[in-house]
Amino acid sequence: MSDRRRHLTLLAFILVALAGVALLAIPGSPAHKKLTLGLDLQGGLEVVLKANPPKGHKLTTEDLNRSIDIMRNRIDKLGVSEPEIRKQGSDQIVIQLAGVHDPAAAAKLIGKTAVLEFYDLEADLVGPSVSGGLQKVPVATGSLFELLSKPETRALAGNGTPSQWYLFDANHRVVAGPVPVKDQLPTLAEAEKRQKRQIKGPLETLRVPHNTVVVSCDAAADASNCISAQQITSPKAFYLLKHRLPDANGDNGIPEMTGNELKLSGTRADIDPQTNSPVVLMQFTNKGKKVFHEITRREAQRGALACQGASSQQDVLRCAGHFAIVLDRQLESAPYIDFKRNPDGIPGDNGAQIDLGSGSLGDAKKLALVLQTGALPVEFTTAERTDVSATLGKDSLNQAKKAALVGLIVVALFLLLLYRFLGLIAVIGLGIYAALLYAAILLFNVTMTLPGFAGLILTIGVAADANVVVFERIKEEVRAGKSVRAAIAAGYSKGFHTIIDANVVTAITALVLFAVATAQVKGFALMLLIGTVISLITAVGATRAMLGLLAGFRWFSNPRFMGAQGQQTAKWLQIDFMRKRYLWFAISGLVVVLGAASLGVRGLNLGIDFKGGSQLAFKTPVAHTTGDVRAVMRGQGYGDAVIQGRGAATGGDRYKSFQIRTKALSGAKLTQVTRALEDRLQTTAPGATTVSSSFGRQIAKSAIVAILFSLFLVVLYIAIRFDFKFAGPVIAAMLHDVIICIGIYALVGREVTSSTVAAILTVLGYSIYDTIIIFDRIRENIPIMRRASMSTITNVSLWETIRRSLATSFITLLPVGALFLFGGETLKDFAFALMVGILSGAYSSIFIAAPLLCMWKEREPEYARRKDVVVTKAGLQAAFEEAEEAAAEEPAPALAPVATIDGGDGSGAAAQEKRERRRQRRRARPHGRAR
Repeated sequence: MSDRRRHLTLLAFILVALAGVALLAIPGSPAHKKLTLGLDLQGGLEVVLKANPPKGHKLTTEDLNRSIDIMRNRIDKLGVSEPEIRKQGSDQIVIQLAGVHDPAAAAKLIGKTAVLEFYDLEADLVGPSVSGGLQKVPVATGSLFELLSKPETRALAGNGTPSQWYLFDANHRVVAGPVPVKDQLPTLAEAEKRQKRQIKGPLETLRVPHNTVVVSCDAAADASNCISAQQITSPKAFYLLKHRLPDANGDNGIPEMTGNELKLSGTRADIDPQTNSPVVLMQFTNKGKKVFHEITRREAQRGALACQGASSQQDVLRCAGHFAIVLDRQLESAPYIDFKRNPDGIPGDNGAQIDLGSGSLGDAKKLALVLQTGALPVEFTTAERTDVSATLGKDSLNQAKKAALVGLIVVALFLLLLYRFLGLIAVIGLGIYAALLYAAILLFNVTMTLPGFAGLILTIGVAADANVVVFERIKEEVRAGKSVRAAIAAGYSKGFHTIIDANVVTAITALVLFAVATAQVKGFALMLLIGTVISLITAVGATRAMLGLLAGFRWFSNPRFMGAQGQQTAKWLQIDFMRKRYLWFAISGLVVVLGAASLGVRGLNLGIDFKGGSQLAFKTPVAHTTGDVRAVMRGQGYGDAVIQGRGAATGGDRYKSFQIRTKALSGAKLTQVTRALEDRLQTTAPGATTVSSSFGRQIAKSAIVAILFSLFLVVLYIAIRFDFKFAGPVIAAMLHDVIICIGIYALVGREVTSSTVAAILTVLGYSIYDTIIIFDRIRENIPIMRRASMSTITNVSLWETIRRSLATSFITLLPVGALFLFGGETLKDFAFALMVGILSGAYSSIFIAAPLLCMWKEREPEYARRKDVVVTKAGLQAAFEEAEEAAAEEPAPALAPVATIDGGDGSGAAAQEKRERRRQRRRARPHGRAR
């Protein structure tokens, strides 16, 4: 009765959770949330940034590469938004942000991408921004026009070449700027065209004086950082600061420090244990320590001199100097230097601490983010902002939806056919899993992209596999003579440890990928992690509760009803796998050699994600869909090109402006493609530019580091949970699968893209899961089959798990195969990588990992002694039956009361007689052993 109550309680919780999912999913409900789609699924905003190197500095490729790394790092830290960032031409960087269509929102995300600087504020203020006298006091101005037009500023502007220029309208609002050269300012007509609004003239040009810069402060958001801005009613305050480059005469220049003197790894938000208030901790380089100490010493000495012996807290606040942290000419923070506590300044040896006072921990994290992501080597101005469509296009999305629907239907039919009523329970469990996974995606605000769908596909296989593991166990127990109720209890008890081991190893991989990798891989890792946890809940909780309730009905006790009649393993699958181990190694070796040869001769067919290519931009007189443009490119042999509509859409998904990114086009090929576009779509002459890899060095490097670290943790877990000898074959199988995937890609010439990397990560997760399932059965059979050789134990374990391995591989291949058949041109390469990886993962688990473990264990003295025992086919079959019978004789786990014909405790005469008959059969059976 207590078990029944427990199952009913669990199902009630699940029903409540499903009701919550409905509230999240149904439009109009108070808790409704929309699914966040990535750039490849919904489009977003494209921002083109143009590099403006300082005078005397020649822009280099390294400058742009470092800038891309910093920008990607900063945007990644804001969430799993999966931006696309790439070089374009010789001096531009293109950033595409998924789901962002508001230029102001884009500026909030990527506007803070210029130079990180540290100023001695009072010493560096100049002109109208500082009062005269012994104690220099900052003076804020509420209008940029007012600051630049003041007499003090105009007097400074008469000396030397202006550093920047601004253009203002009649209402004193900024129309353009800052620009380094006056000629770069637009005319009135050009400004109106750029801003798409009428501008009130006449326009007025104002300059920023030589060797100075304008720094703004967000007074509306945080007036405490805007020094002396309390009386200003405008949302922003402005200051004029000195700014000059170092020279050969020993002048270190202003600002005194930049982000280059900061150690990013040691800079973080924290809580001060003494005051319990949020702080930001900074760590400096060797040069930074000295410079920081010198700046703070000067500020402390000036503060003490200004206060002339007064030392109350109010006096300290009144006289103290400020250390200004400026990012992209925006004053982010201005902590004061307490000359009472630090009369000689703050030594930088142990870093520094910024007290935020009344600020929140969120404020501390934002400031730490500003400091962590470093400074760009050059400044950037926004050259263009444009809406772009999804990279996959509506046609590809419809094909993907069709493929997913077909795949799920086929999976459900397969489960019903293989497991009958248990299959129905599995399908219901998958439905619960899908609902809970959807809710998790909404609650965690996961950005769904193609790599994310890779993780989703893998978790569907994992979720189905958890049910398959348990159901195969239940069928084993039924065939061994247990009642259905006892078989369910034993199946879940024995299968639970196997599922836990497999899921923990998969979760380790996902956690490391999420912690170390960049956003493109984070989406995959987060989906894999969430799906693994939820599949564990549904497989062990939901289906267990449903079967536990049904087990009390008489009609449920028919073994045929759940497909448990007949043998556990078909005769044709009972192969002597270990005797033919060298054949399996030879087959893998042949594929590896062919792949390596092809890799050496032909190399990988790297896509634009890895080696860059060409970008075509053009307009059409009539609106078209991305599918129309793709049809033209497919006719030219570039069906996998990335195609995006630009600007406002007409008719839902039609555009008059497009851009195409594809492999590098030579002169003849470029001419051929442009003519085809002109003939079919009546385009204007497409403009062609060179684009760099959007995947970038950082993504590839971080993915490799994550994989290596996850392998280390997997080895550690397996060594603790199993035995160290089990870890080696697992790693060997994973490396085997990766090498096979890469080799086959080289062999068939398929294009390698960022989606291929996501697919290979999927392969790693699948390979680990499948191998752990088999190894868990080997570990279980070792104490049961005490006299058998390691080869026999491994063969029997494979026989007992091969139905599950084949069933799971087939279940996972069904949706992937549907994606390959119906997914369209843009998804075929992705689906192909998954298919190769899943097949390779299933193969390596059975034919590589298990034989390697057998060979390694046979080196132990105990198994070396048994190694020479020759087992005939009949003896191997007898060992299999013996293992089944030994497992059946184990006492049923106390998960549910078991009703038996001898009273339920297993000690009656019938049970005793049954066990005795089994012992006599085993004594009389010829095991076929011979020395």
